[in-house]
This record gives sequence, structure tokens and C-alpha cells, in this order.
Amino acid sequence: MIALALSILLSTDTLATSSHLIDEVVVVSAATEGRKRSAKGQVASIDEHLAELSHVNLVRRGSYAWEPVVNNMATERVSTTIDGMKIFYACTDKMDPVTSYVESSNLQSILLNSGLNGNPQSTGNIGGSLDLKLRKAGFVTSNLSPLTSHLNVDAGYESNGHLQVYGADVAVSSRRFYTNGGFFFRHADNYKEGGGRKVQFSQFQKVNAFANAGVKLTTRDVLEGTFIFDRATDVGYPALNMDVAKAEAFITSLSYRHSWYEGFLNSWETKAYYNHITHIMDDTKRPDVEIHMDMPGKSWTSGLYSLVSASNGRHDVQANYDLYYNRLFADMTMYPGGAAPMYMVTWPDVGTLNTGLALSDLVSLTDNQSLKVSTKLAFQTQRLNNDEGYHALEVFFPGMKQSYQQVTGRIAANYQFSLFNSQLSIGAGWGSRAPTVTEAYGYYLNNTFDQYDYIGNPRLKNESAIELNGNYKLSLFNSQLSISLDANAFFFSNYIIGQFETRLSPMTVDAEGVKVYYNLDHATIVNTSFTTDWKLFPWLTWNTRLAYAVGRDDQGDQLPLISPFAYTSGLTFAYKRFQGKVEVRGNSKQVNYGKKYGETRTPAWAIGNISGQYMLSIAAHDLTLRAGVENLFDKRYTTYADWCDIPQKGRNVYVNVSLRLTP
Repeated sequence: MIALALSILLSTDTLATSSHLIDEVVVVSAATEGRKRSAKGQVASIDEHLAELSHVNLVRRGSYAWEPVVNNMATERVSTTIDGMKIFYACTDKMDPVTSYVESSNLQSILLNSGLNGNPQSTGNIGGSLDLKLRKAGFVTSNLSPLTSHLNVDAGYESNGHLQVYGADVAVSSRRFYTNGGFFFRHADNYKEGGGRKVQFSQFQKVNAFANAGVKLTTRDVLEGTFIFDRATDVGYPALNMDVAKAEAFITSLSYRHSWYEGFLNSWETKAYYNHITHIMDDTKRPDVEIHMDMPGKSWTSGLYSLVSASNGRHDVQANYDLYYNRLFADMTMYPGGAAPMYMVTWPDVGTLNTGLALSDLVSLTDNQSLKVSTKLAFQTQRLNNDEGYHALEVFFPGMKQSYQQVTGRIAANYQFSLFNSQLSIGAGWGSRAPTVTEAYGYYLNNTFDQYDYIGNPRLKNESAIELNGNYKLSLFNSQLSISLDANAFFFSNYIIGQFETRLSPMTVDAEGVKVYYNLDHATIVNTSFTTDWKLFPWLTWNTRLAYAVGRDDQGDQLPLISPFAYTSGLTFAYKRFQGKVEVRGNSKQVNYGKKYGETRTPAWAIGNISGQYMLSIAAHDLTLRAGVENLFDKRYTTYADWCDIPQKGRNVYVNVSLRLTP
């Protein structure tokens, strides 16, 4: 809908699901002609796949678990789901975004809806929504074989950090039943920045196992189940004061789907799910720790959604009801030398019950005009279940309640017009979000970005925003050259951000002070991009993307973590079974940066990458070989999104192989 603008950026990246356009897609599990995909294939991390999406940037605190940022808005303003399931991270420092609890082998694709459009299950998605679609074997539809099966084996190695990746998965399908499952393992040592210096505490290890199964109860009724176990250990975070001993997730779901083969109704899917996240920080391996701390966090979420899709040739309609209950609890125990341990609750076991109804309609006005309208209304109630945490926060906010209710919603519309070799898309919308648990109830959470302790504010108002967007795409020379110009603007009311509080003293050693979350009267974020795709020859394509953004608060000062001018340009060569790419990526000097909010300026940088892949078919088996060099000239650099200016990897040579065996 709204950001249908994004879907036009690269027409080959648009995917229709039940006739509802998705703005942008990156394919994870299998190479698909014309679709975006990391050059490393399935061996690539989820973060590397996310980096292929046009309006996504990634905040790095180490070499693992990068935080997705959509339209220059971070986790608070972005909804992330796994196959429609709501999942909440369990770390008060955002060291474990939702995307860190899946692997490439789990997923078929990652779908992006920009801005207030959102998928039906998304909540609070002012910046956008990401849905990580699970890979399911599916049922046999061909009459040639009643049973199919295959085995995938993947292995990869990267020289910088000695990253090793191993994975295998198997799938079996029949007309009435399917199952697929597998195992994935990653291990990395400390990496080296440009110039060869080792970046300490950047190691990690991860295992992931998954299983999916489906059965046809009748020709129109399907029952499906999913289980994912993901566990990361010994994860270093060079930008933070602590590392992670364990980040563990159990994710389960059971769904029922009924289909109609004629008439207005298409399908009705109902899914119930449960997930449990455990996150344990660790500072025992850090030298010169003044005060040892234990900081565990836990998240429990159970929920369901029920989605009905219908169409009649002119209208494509979706109606979705969803409900979830989440609990977040985190505490901290400090062990000062020679003194009794000190204990405090940092997330006071907050229980959130959220329920909402979403409706959308994609209307075909004429052969070359369409209008999409969507809306969602949600009711939320929150309760602080831990009395100790409640009373600690009550000291700063006398008379605060132990439970709160919020009503949030969104409404948006997008109009698209096509004429000859051009397309125009314009849209507008309004949406609101409730404060997060950290923003409303967090207690002395240290932020190494600006070296302040943060305290939540239960009296915050809901944040809201108006979005305007537009996109124009022109195709020339028999579609050999395509040009796209895209822009969106978000005008916030009651923008939520931490503000310096002089009356309070910090608790963390070396902290500069204390900030409390408050509402700003207004703020603005504007994003623009210019994209060209030029097929110079049948075997050679030149792609370029330029992007610029600006963000300001109600005093006209720069907001933090807004991308400077960014560019990417590459040549892709394809001949028979071989494909190669040479590209340049870079940012300009960060002229506009949030000094007021503790951000420091980053210099300009540019790097070169080369990659290639070759595909072989041996009998009925497919073998894909990939190799490449990242940061070819071993440039030492840091980006605006690198927490505390930790440097990126220096030169990195990688090789990997994927083998698909079909009996």
C-alpha cells in the first residue's frame, strides 16, 4: 500500500501474495531470477540478506545480531514478525533483535513493507514492517511423482575472523503430507579491521535447528506446524561493556488454513503461536571490570491471528484479527568488591496484552490505475507485575499506576497510475504507536552510544506520525534502462526520545549522567533515493543507487542515527552458468549528525567488493560454488551506524558451496 513506492524501485523485486503487493523482497533460500539476494547465497547471515533491501540499514554493536533500521527508524518504530508471529527481544541493550533468532536455512524470503503500510499482523510500524517468511516444503502438485524429496548441504569459510558455516536440511513431500527440517552452525573468532588490527570481543558461535510439517485434512483444509530452536553462545560485543553468554529462543506455531476454489472468498488462515527468549549478558571475560554484573532478561509471547482473503476481480480484500500477550522481565545484580551485592529490576515483568483488527482493500480502478486503502485499530493494556520494580520507578513518578491502557491505529492510502513506459505512485497515511517497555518502564539502562543511564517514563503519550510518499519510475529503450525516484516524509507528533535530567545521578560507572524519555512536540524524517538499472549488453548490467536522508527534532537539531548521503554502484556480468559482480559502496562525510544526542561525526568512506558464482548440474543434483572479496583494498572505516564507532571488517575473502541432492 502506502510505500508501494518502494515496490516500484525495482519491479523485479515485487512479489504478490494473494494479490496484495509487498514493497520489497529479498530471497533467502534459493536463487530466483531477477530477485534480490546476498552474493553469498544461503550461507549468508540474515543481516547480510537484510542489507540487500533498499530502505534498510543495520546498526552494528559487533559482528553478530545487527539491528534493522527501516527508513532511518530503529526497533521502536519497526514491526518485525516471523511468519506473522510477534516476537520480542529479551535484552535491554537490544543485543538480540528478532532477526537474530532465525537462520537463512529457516527462511524462504524477507518481505519489507515501508512506512505505515505494514503487514496485517504488524503493530506500531511507523517506519515499516519486516516479515521473515519461513521455508516450507509444501505439497506435491504434479501428477508425475506422488513423492519428492531433496537434501541441501551448505558449507562456507571467510578468512577475516575465520568464520565457519555448516548446514544441512532435508525435505519430503507428498500430495497429502510434507515435512522439512535441518541444522545450521556458525562459528567466528575476532575479526580484523582494515590495516590488520584485531577487534577484540567480536567472536560468536551459533546453532540453529528447525522443523516444519503440514498435512492435508481434506482437499481444502491444511494443518501446519513449526518449531525453531536457536542458541548463540560466547557472543562478543566490542561496542558494549558486556558480552553475551547465551541468547536462546524456542519458537513454535500451529496453523489451520481453509481454501475456497470459487466465489468471493479465497482463504482463511488461523495461527496460534508461542515463543520464549532467554538472554544472559556476561562481563567475566572482560579485563579490568570495576564491578561485576549479572544481567539476565527473558521474554515470553503467546498469540494468534486469523486472516481472511477475498477477491472478485476488482477488489482484493484482507481482514485480520490478531491478539498476543507478552511478558518482559530483566534484572541486574552488581557485585562491588568488599560490599554486599546490589540488586535492581530493570524491566519490571511487564505484561502486555494487545489485540487488533486490520482491513485492507486493493481496488483496480481501471486497467492502469489502482488504489489501496488499509487501516488497523488496536487496544493494548500493560501491567507491571513485579512490585519491587514498580516501587523503584514510583520514586521518580509519584502516583504512577501499576497498569496502563493505550489505543493505537493507522490508516493509509496509495494511488498508482501507469502510462506507457512510466509509473507514478503517491500515498499518505497516519499512524500511532504506544511507548515500548524500555521507553515507559526501563530502570537505569546504560547506553554506551552516549554514555548515559536511561529511565523510562510511564506518563509518555502515544507517538504518532503522518507519512507522505511518492515514486516515479521511467522505463526507456525497450526496458533496457529503468530510472526510479523515490521519497517519503514522516511528520511526528509526541516524538519519543531520551532527554538529559539534571536532578538525577547515574548509577553506571563512568556514565555521563541520566536521561529520561520524554515526548518532543514534533520531529521530521525525510528519505529520498534515486535508482538506475541499465542493461548495457545482454550479458552486462549496471546498477546504481543514491540515497539521502535528514531528521530534525522540534528545535531544528539533528536526530541521531540518520544516514548520510549513501551510494552503491555495480556491474553484473552473466554468461551461461557464471555470474560475477564488481561494486563500490560508500557514504559521504556525515555533515548532519546528532551532536545534541551524543552522536559523533563519521568521515567519508568507500570500499570495493567483487564476487562470483558458478552453477553445475550433475545428474539430478545442483552444485553452486561462490567466492568473493569484500573490502578489496583493506580500507579502515566506520559507518554512522557502527555503535561507538567500532570499525568494520578489513579485507575478507570468502568461499562457499551449496549442494542440492535430489533422488
